[in-house]
Amino acid sequence: MRFTIDEYAKTFKMSKEMIQNKIRTKRLNYIIEGGLTYIIVPRSSLDEEKRQEIAQNIKPSSPPASTPQKTTVGMIIALYQKENQQLKLKIKELEAKVDRLVNDKEQMLIAERERIEEIYTAKDEQLKNLLEVINTKLLLSQGNAVHDVDITATAPIAPTLPNGVIELKRYLKFIGMGSEERKAVKRRFELAFGSDIRIIQKEGEFYVDLSKYDYTDFLS
Repeated sequence: MRFTIDEYAKTFKMSKEMIQNKIRTKRLNYIIEGGLTYIIVPRSSLDEEKRQEIAQNIKPSSPPASTPQKTTVGMIIALYQKENQQLKLKIKELEAKVDRLVNDKEQMLIAERERIEEIYTAKDEQLKNLLEVINTKLLLSQGNAVHDVDITATAPIAPTLPNGVIELKRYLKFIGMGSEERKAVKRRFELAFGSDIRIIQKEGEFYVDLSKYDYTDFLS
């Protein structure tokens, strides 16, 4: 036997709210057909008095006589399959949302790591340039401790340069000369080497002694 919610409430003297609660908590067997909820009550579960009362007062809802419908195992299975499919779709949607959130978080972490690496790389470059400038200034400030160096075309250069002597390319970079200007100055030093006592060379590199000589003519 099956009843609508209204019929079930009248027959079993129960409020609709209580019936809805029992349906939600699966304490009542029910099916949904055509948008209506029908509560299934096995006839064997009713005593004789209740059966007679139902027969006298309420005619349980049933399909037209010409098209009788019975609740079958197949209908119940189909209902569970439909609910199961809906649950699978919801699970897929949740999994997709989780994947998007994880991917967004990973992208944010990668971007943050790259930004930090760029900051530290820039800081390292700035520190390197600062140390070069400080080192050059220290060499310039030691000009009062310079020793004479005997430079000739054939005489070997002393193993250690005297204090105050600075590598030419470092000095030119320190005073802000561009790459092309530094190349031009180096060519002038190469042409004057051997004939100008101011030109100092060691292991193929040129040096200047600013504490003793003026190199303005080479720089202009």
